Amino acid sequence: MAASKQPRAQASTLRVIDDPSLVDATQWNGLLQRQAAPTPFMRHEYLGALHHSGSAVHATGWLARWLCAYDGDELVAACPTYLKTHSYGEYVFDWAWADAYQRHGLRYYPKLLCAVPFTPVPGSRLLARGALDRQTLVQAMRRLSQQLGLSSAHLLFQDAADDSAAQSQAWMPRQTVQFHWINRQPEPFADFDEFLSSLQRDKRKKIAQERRRVAEAGVQFTCHAGSDIDTGLWDFFYRCYESTYAAHHSTPYLTRDFFARMQRDMAQHWVLFVARRAGRPIACSLLAIDAPQRVAYGRYWGCIEFVPCLHFEACYYQPLAWCIAGGYRRFEGGAQGEHKMARGLLPVVTRSAHWLSQPAFADAVAQYLAQEGAGIDAYVDELRERNPFRTTAAR
Repeated sequence: MAASKQPRAQASTLRVIDDPSLVDATQWNGLLQRQAAPTPFMRHEYLGALHHSGSAVHATGWLARWLCAYDGDELVAACPTYLKTHSYGEYVFDWAWADAYQRHGLRYYPKLLCAVPFTPVPGSRLLARGALDRQTLVQAMRRLSQQLGLSSAHLLFQDAADDSAAQSQAWMPRQTVQFHWINRQPEPFADFDEFLSSLQRDKRKKIAQERRRVAEAGVQFTCHAGSDIDTGLWDFFYRCYESTYAAHHSTPYLTRDFFARMQRDMAQHWVLFVARRAGRPIACSLLAIDAPQRVAYGRYWGCIEFVPCLHFEACYYQPLAWCIAGGYRRFEGGAQGEHKMARGLLPVVTRSAHWLSQPAFADAVAQYLAQEGAGIDAYVDELRERNPFRTTAAR
């Protein structure tokens, strides 16, 4: 697939690559760091681990078709694209679209998806040197979809520059809502107690009650970061991770080998909180971090013993206290969960963009998204009116 010419000395050539190991990791990561919103999840090591651990592969419904543009041997633009045979692990839900296709005797799967598998974290998706290269990647996604006879192409949790590129090609925009904690500026919170004091009285009271119940149950926490998370701790984490899925009669997306690769290749990006009772570990929560950017991401949790309110302590209060102590700017709580607002996380709009090959379905989806978008705007306005902080000045 020859990419459109760019205003540089040599035209770029686009390659479709089915194995991340065929892409130079240093070039990929270097391109990522040039973007406005890089995250650890777009690093070559993370995406490669998903592939080589058997977590995001053809057998699990993720067939890698990375789009990479080169000037000679230099990688100048790239994005992680996959042929998807289902809609699991995406967190932008299009089940109704798939059902509509099926009811009309049309095939919705496979579809083309540009996303980080199982990771609903907003950030740069189209790695490029400028706006024209981003548009080239969007055009290439559409052309590849047309060549393969696919129903659609989708770009998930992209940043503003990526969104602009998609809309320049008339892709349909969509919004969803997440909940993020933002540290106070210009003077960050000194400690968790100061953060707590900035909340409304009923919120402070509820958090204090929840923390007291955990403490009175005899639970204490230890925190482990980077290489201090040894193999035994990773084993315990995975046991808890599996138990969370088992409780919902489901199967984990990520294999144990994936986390072994994280321990080996990206240890500096992880923090583990372990809950212990009588010295015995009973639960844990795992954060991903970007230390230079001072951003933390809530990822996974699990327990082998039930304690009331332990989930809130492990997933919110311990991480927030750690973020405040470390001067972190932001803690992203992950997809969905209005209950997070009562713990100081506020609504943030996230983006996706979509192209459908069937004009009639594209028109119907465009009308639906316009109505949904108006509903999302109203929902966010309503949520912001329920600000959990005492005054906006506390932010």
